[in-house]
Amino acid sequence: MEPEFTADYPTETVTEGKAHVLVPKLEAYRKEPSDYAPSKAPVFYNPVMELNRDLAVLAVQAYQRRAGREITVCEPLTSSGIRAVRLATEVHGVKQVVAADINTHAFQLAQHNIRLNGLQDRVALEHRDANCLLSCNGAPKLRFDVVDVDPFGSPVPYLDSAVRALRNRGILAATATDLAPLCGVHSKACVRKYGGKPLRTEYCQELAVRLLAGCVAATAARQDIGTRILFSYSTDHYIRVYAEIGYGAKKAYSSLKQMGFVLHCFNCLHRETAPAAFKSLKCPECGSTMDWAGPLWLGKIFDAQFCGSLLEENARVALRNGDRIAKLLALAKDEAEAPMLYYVLDKVGNKLSLPTPSVDAMLRGLRDNGFKAVATHFNSRGVRTDAPALTVQELLRKALGDSS
Repeated sequence: MEPEFTADYPTETVTEGKAHVLVPKLEAYRKEPSDYAPSKAPVFYNPVMELNRDLAVLAVQAYQRRAGREITVCEPLTSSGIRAVRLATEVHGVKQVVAADINTHAFQLAQHNIRLNGLQDRVALEHRDANCLLSCNGAPKLRFDVVDVDPFGSPVPYLDSAVRALRNRGILAATATDLAPLCGVHSKACVRKYGGKPLRTEYCQELAVRLLAGCVAATAARQDIGTRILFSYSTDHYIRVYAEIGYGAKKAYSSLKQMGFVLHCFNCLHRETAPAAFKSLKCPECGSTMDWAGPLWLGKIFDAQFCGSLLEENARVALRNGDRIAKLLALAKDEAEAPMLYYVLDKVGNKLSLPTPSVDAMLRGLRDNGFKAVATHFNSRGVRTDAPALTVQELLRKALGDSS
């Protein structure tokens, strides 16, 4: 009989989904109000990421139903093991979850949580470096259907080995919490890590998703692997991308053709895309010099069918975040066919030194004038539209008059 696990640090038991797990008691590591307790604990655990794990469960289940067979999942940065336990417990048709962590405290805690939930036969745990685990499963018969990379910080150090560890038409899920580089606060760090220049705009969260998606596509293409973004989102302090991969040089090249640049005018808020190297930075609406971001992913960042499948899965289960997830997914599904690069009404209003109308009023005004217009999950005050920037400003003024 194995000895009972006893942590030498404060812990508590939490329930998330169908999992019951032991985790560090975060209050013990919060000495100052500014302290980020998850990073100070011996094992990283962030309760805010429950939504992230909820959506991972829904996405893996949607993928399994589409595959119509048993699947294997790899979580190479398992920490407390809560994600691996939830995937093994809540997703029907998962044959095995392979999890790992190089941190000894994390390995021991995850091992305890796997036993606590009676998953010794379905979750294989290794005390191993993440890239080592992924690289050792890069051979065709050893690859996984799903690889979930959820680090504290950037997923870039793991993308190369993660892509190689996936079967054809497998799914890579990648989280990035380093939003300061991705949103343009530390531009040089973003260029180094993600291979693209960011931009500090009101829609920088979407640019962040596209920079991460572009990095995934470029990494995969070097191995003659193509990518298709099924779902992405931004919430709280992180962004998340779900990408389906496909083997073949033609698919890789097709993915690279989805890369390009975003040009932005900080004077009139005009924005446009350039699929290749661009010749002019002169704004076509006001004549000012524009700034640029990229190279990044210009293709779709939502697949309407996959978002619909996630909505169906969410309706089948009872999650604490179910209502919030339903709203996020409904917005993402609507955004799938919408124009890129949303306008934030407050930003437009500030530019004009005017108050701003409601999002609904602005959407009506745009549609009544023949433009596409949908809300966005990226920003509650955001509007996606194909209307030019100066037209958006004109219609904002009109919407204010109509609502007065």
